[in-house]
Amino acid sequence: MKATKSKTVNQITGTDSEKLKELFVDGLKDIYWAEKHLAKALTKMSKNATSEELKAAFEQHTTETEEHAARLEEVFGLIGEKAQAKKCAAMEGLIEEAEEIISSTDKGTMVRDCGLIMAAQKVEHYEIASYGTLRNIARTLGHSDVADLLQQTLDQEGETDHKLTELAETYVNEEASAE
Repeated sequence: MKATKSKTVNQITGTDSEKLKELFVDGLKDIYWAEKHLAKALTKMSKNATSEELKAAFEQHTTETEEHAARLEEVFGLIGEKAQAKKCAAMEGLIEEAEEIISSTDKGTMVRDCGLIMAAQKVEHYEIASYGTLRNIARTLGHSDVADLLQQTLDQEGETDHKLTELAETYVNEEASAE
């Protein structure tokens, strides 16, 4: 029987490190594309929201999303890579879903706002998963400065998700159920 070599959980070889870095850079390119396209989608979602509070939340998140893209450019620089986007099929699908909600709900209704919150929270959860994973990989690769930047974005994504939940629970869902 041939003996197999096993690595401890935290032991990373040079080859593994390069493969992990490739995966990390690929993930950064993916979320960079997502942020760039999300900024445009949030503007459309804001224009189609009914409540002023939801419009304001989307406008604020548009500004934050632009900051997230700029922060990613900083991350690319810190790891010696060119900021480059790679099409993110997941975000593309989530944006399409938001557009479908807009086209399938009546303008000026809280039902539309409820649908927009649902679509936006799906986006937030995707971003939270992406940034959390990327932050963890950055730590594993020894890039604590990069991990700190990714954590800043992760914190903002969590705050946005919380604000959307608050809007839904405070009045949007209730008003939508009465329409």
